[in-house]
Amino acid sequence: MHRHRIACLAFDGMAPFELATAAEVFAVPRPELDVDWWYRFELCAETPGPHRVVGGFDIVVHHGLDRLRYADTVIVPGGVDVRRPVSPRVLDALRDAYARGARVVSICSGAFALAAAGLLDGKEATTHWRYARLLQERHPEVTVDASVLYVDNGSVITGAGTAAGIDVCLHLVRHDHGAEVAARVARRMVVASHREGGQAQFAERPVGKVPSDDPISNAMRYALDNLHRRFTVDELAGIAHLSVRQFERRFVDAVGLPPGRWLTHQRIRIGAALLETADQPIDKVASRVGLTVAGFRHHFRETMGVSPSTYRRQFRR
Repeated sequence: MHRHRIACLAFDGMAPFELATAAEVFAVPRPELDVDWWYRFELCAETPGPHRVVGGFDIVVHHGLDRLRYADTVIVPGGVDVRRPVSPRVLDALRDAYARGARVVSICSGAFALAAAGLLDGKEATTHWRYARLLQERHPEVTVDASVLYVDNGSVITGAGTAAGIDVCLHLVRHDHGAEVAARVARRMVVASHREGGQAQFAERPVGKVPSDDPISNAMRYALDNLHRRFTVDELAGIAHLSVRQFERRFVDAVGLPPGRWLTHQRIRIGAALLETADQPIDKVASRVGLTVAGFRHHFRETMGVSPSTYRRQFRR
């Protein structure tokens, strides 16, 4: 029985979360799934032995780059130093694996290694939103999209920052085994099998410093300044001086979510902060974020997984 080989690259300064994500999805045995095959996970490095990772501890790698010659999928996690050049030997190994037909995947800043190897030339790609501009400047032949959780080009897949590695790995399982298997793996990990929107909803947005002619940012600023009001998408489109259809399309392109859903998320986000810090009753909190009490309770539970009262008891400062 063929076991799909996963070779995950390790190096000094790597982020252990991304490595642990790949190991959790692909290295844990899952006999309960009753699939024809599962993955064989191997960790490799240019130089086998101990490697110091973020957090000040070492991981011991037993395999060298020869594992990339036999891998069906190669995963490159991120690291904290994106300006550190990638070893020519590693770049050659990535190119050889890709030329041989392996699927090559990056998580977070691992995209810099794929770009340096030329595997992203002429393709769309993503990385952590903090590094997107640098990746675009360093590799202008790549089209960098900082708004999405991952970009699938078939044989080359790039993922956004940190927790988006979970989305990427589950996407691979979904591609290989189908949506039901991916959903069962996600349930075992206690995560969503497929998150809505993209990483743009998490990026730091200095909405007060955007150009005055940016219609989407102007509408976002207006919405955030007036969350206590109940207004419609039509009103936001008017603020942006766009038709509703144009506004919704451009909003999704910029943020990764439809404007109505984004607005609800912002109301719940601010409402959660008020529950943590303010003494006001829940009906007053709901009013301050522009929702009825019933609407606030419904959307809060749907978004946060608990009721506002339970959330306040757990996270009250």
